[in-house]
Amino acid sequence: MSGKAPSATKQEASKSPKNFIELRIDEDNKTGRFGGEVHTRFPPEPNGYLHIGHAKSICLNFGLAQKYKGKCNLRFDDTNPVTEEDEYVQSIKNDVRWLGFDWGDSEFFASDYFDQLYALAQKLIKAGKAYVDDQSADEVAAQKGTPTEPGKESPFRNRSVEENLDLFQRMRDGEFNEGSKVLRAKIDMASPNMHMRDPALYRIKKKAHHRTGDKWNIYPMYDFAHGLSDSIEGITHSICTLEFEVHRPLYEWINNQLVDHRPQQIEFARLNLSYTVMSKRKLLELVQQNHVNGWDDPRMPTISGLRRRGYTPRSIRNFAERIGVAKRDGIIDVALLEHSIREDLNKVANRVMGVLDPLKLVITNYPEGETENLTAINNPEDESAGKRELPFGREIYIDRADFMEDPPKKYFRLGPDRLVRLKYAYIVKCTGYEKDDNGNITEIHAEYYPESKSGQDTSGLKVKGTIHWVSVAHAVKAEVRQYDRLFMDEDPAGHKEKDFKEFLNPDSLEVIEKAYLEPSLLKARPGDRFQFERKGYYCVDPDFTTEKPVFNLTVTLRDSWAKIAKKG
Repeated sequence: MSGKAPSATKQEASKSPKNFIELRIDEDNKTGRFGGEVHTRFPPEPNGYLHIGHAKSICLNFGLAQKYKGKCNLRFDDTNPVTEEDEYVQSIKNDVRWLGFDWGDSEFFASDYFDQLYALAQKLIKAGKAYVDDQSADEVAAQKGTPTEPGKESPFRNRSVEENLDLFQRMRDGEFNEGSKVLRAKIDMASPNMHMRDPALYRIKKKAHHRTGDKWNIYPMYDFAHGLSDSIEGITHSICTLEFEVHRPLYEWINNQLVDHRPQQIEFARLNLSYTVMSKRKLLELVQQNHVNGWDDPRMPTISGLRRRGYTPRSIRNFAERIGVAKRDGIIDVALLEHSIREDLNKVANRVMGVLDPLKLVITNYPEGETENLTAINNPEDESAGKRELPFGREIYIDRADFMEDPPKKYFRLGPDRLVRLKYAYIVKCTGYEKDDNGNITEIHAEYYPESKSGQDTSGLKVKGTIHWVSVAHAVKAEVRQYDRLFMDEDPAGHKEKDFKEFLNPDSLEVIEKAYLEPSLLKARPGDRFQFERKGYYCVDPDFTTEKPVFNLTVTLRDSWAKIAKKG
């Protein structure tokens, strides 16, 4: 079922006005250009892990196929064996599936077509439209000219067809060294489009390919393989990002020379996210230099990183739908992505108690050694989520921030002689506290009002504050990883005079080794998501064990984007 996506996405898409790509497809369907068919593809290069920008492209390509009852291929443009690995292929397939899309039996690789592409290159040589150049890369670059000045023709440009075919065959056979020869298209060295000035079509790379092994000593350039692969697969609409707009004349020239089926390339603005870098090269640099803990580090904008952080497929699809498809580049506020996951998790994540900066509170008039089970609501947004029991006793942990020795007037939490409600439990009053030699508060003493039990309160007491807590006797000690944005600058890659890594946030990760959580979380499994009351949304990390529970902060509760949008 190629192009299959969850029904929620389909319903949302139907409410939105058509974007310029859909209008173009409608026009093609009206004229019968492709026989009314819509066949798209998502064509990643397997040279890194996919990121949130790729997620937008995935949603667009598979979404168009779904909307027009067409097909969407998953094709790996694997033309560079130096940077590509099977690890990346598997991660990409995993990410596309996780987002909710199914390509069925439409999985392809550019390497599937290497023999066909080689034959097409020979056809171009025979037509006098390609030649083997012996110049070095530097010499070729020096002859390219500038956008305002024409380039110079290669001294090898007018080789005979027979000589070019012979040299190209010998390139394939491995007779020549890397960099010593290249196959170039013979187009126009005076073209105002630099990409049309006799671009390279094949280069020598004596490197084993992850699928074809040592069979090839030459590999097609991306621009040569990409459009021809689209044609071979019967793609109707080649949807790509805006930087390929200047490549479109070459895309069309190659297809016009060699094939009968000619897809329509349509460009849209790539996703640029604030406080983020979206270049796979830069992301690889962060991984290789250990600025992050791998491609799936929850601070990374990779799909695997977002998944580990606790993002849901639905939240990412909704984000892609919300930002839409534009013709001009811009920067999307990362707060909008954070809003999407809050919006989703608010509906589906169960609420639990977690104390991240524990301070012991002793209820001096509560019977020693006694425990009672209180009733807590799992999710006020979803009645079907039911209720659970929370153990309560004489000693509990509260968050240190919920007590102040000398609180200001509008501080509605706990302080000397102040009342506060313990959520789902009782009202307590602070009667004293203890300090260590450094003046740090180590323990709070309080008394509770038995008649103030939550849901059965007959005390008549009025309190303005409610705080969360965990029973000391039943608390689960856990590691909680608090994540902040990886960069401190809104556009870390936008400063040409500076290295983007200069803007790395030194406080992007804080590991809390002694957080205390309610005992129900021992039953959690990797990938489960929860709201820690009054703290934020958290996800169970793959490292989780019952001996060492580990949770990752997905996003805090505060939603700045929603407030901004409301004001707007």
